[in-house]
Parts: sequence; C-alpha cells; structure tokens
Amino acid sequence: MQQPAPTPPHGTLDAGEIDRFARIASEWWDPNGKFRPLHKIGPARLGFIVDHLTGHFALPPSGLRRLAALKLLDIGCGGGLISEPLARLGATVTGIDPALENIETARRHATGSGLTIDYRQALVEDLAAEHATFDAVLCLEVVEHVPDVPAFLKICSSLVRPGGLMIVSTLNRTLKAYFLAIIGAEYILRWLPVGTHQWERFVTPDELRRHLSSAGLAEPSLRGLIYDPLADQWSLSADTDVNYLAAAAKPA
Repeated sequence: MQQPAPTPPHGTLDAGEIDRFARIASEWWDPNGKFRPLHKIGPARLGFIVDHLTGHFALPPSGLRRLAALKLLDIGCGGGLISEPLARLGATVTGIDPALENIETARRHATGSGLTIDYRQALVEDLAAEHATFDAVLCLEVVEHVPDVPAFLKICSSLVRPGGLMIVSTLNRTLKAYFLAIIGAEYILRWLPVGTHQWERFVTPDELRRHLSSAGLAEPSLRGLIYDPLADQWSLSADTDVNYLAAAAKPA
C-alpha cells in the first residue's frame, strides 16, 4: 500500500532537490552508478555512526546485533544505504524520504535482503506532528539540500528523545569543497550528476555548531572524511575542509 503524500512544500523542503534524486532512484544500489560516492564513503561513515552510537549508549563495541537496543530514524534515507546496515546490526530503523521513488526502491531492496525496515514517504514535520521520538536521529547528506537549515535541524532535534543523539553529515562551505565536491566530482570525474550540489548551501562547522545549539543539542563531536585517490578509499580524519560528520547529544 502506498503511503499518503507528504504535507505541502514549505521552508524546509526544496521540491527541485527532491525531483532531482527521484529521477535517479533506480540507481541507488548500483555501486558504479550515480550514487557511487555514497557507496565509497559508506564504510567510514558507518564506522563513525556505530562508534558514536555504541559509545553514547554504552553498548557493546562488537557483536553482530550490538545495536538491538536502539530505535533509529534515518532522515532522507534515499534507497536505504545506511538504514540497511544499521538494521543488520539489530537496530529498529525507520527511514523517511519525501520522494516516493526512493522509498519504493528502499522497500524492494530491504525485502530482497530479508530486512524489516519501516520506510515511509514522509517529512520530518509529519513525524513531529505525531510526537514521535527516537534514540538517535541520522541526517546524512541532507542539510546541504534544504533551504532553511536552522528550522530543519530544530524539527529534527525534536525527534530525538532526551538523552538521545543526533548525527549529521554534510559539506563545508570552503573553496576546497567547491573545487573538489562540485568542479571535481560533478564536472571532471562525473561521480555525481551536474547540479547535485549548490555551494552556497554548504554548511561550515561553526554554523552547524550554532544551529545544533539553537536546536537544544550539546557541543558536537566532529570528524572529517577524506579521499585517498591511490587507494580509492575514504577514511575519517581531523580534516573537515570538505566532507565532515557531527554527533551531538540531547541533554537528558
């Protein structure tokens, strides 16, 4: 059964961005397709997420189902590239995305993988209206696509239970990021479709800190993601000039 359409567009939603990703929804699980960069950063990104979840909630650092105690929300889940590995680690995962095409792709792949994930075509506002809360809320490669980041993060924060955690990943607004993430990745290497990113929407770490603080979250822990072209591999780093991740707790 199809989920009802999300609420009408407003300040935290850019219909053009949604349409752009909906048009290529069939390629989410192709590791050599248009979402190749997300497949490549997946292991490092997942490592950051799992380390912070297990550390913050005092869970076992190893074990096949070490996240079984957690209820997680993946905002802008796309085809489920992060929802699925978290579900495999035992977490109860809800994935939301405003594009029905993405949700349908995610559902098909999860079913084929034998995973139970609650995928919904929805906006953060829809869950906030339900007064839903989660142990942790993930917002990965999303904030650089929304027109009002402070308003968006405040709503996301309302979905984190007291004592919970929010994890965000995004792009820094630096010249280095402009040349690597836009000129390099979109125009030269063709890793991403041209127009995927708008540099003026990139968010600096200081801006993200302020937005998270205004949303009622604590000082975030930051790590950068860097690319080694010789190894064709991404890893965590202290360098936040381009891609970076942040984990911020909500006071109990």
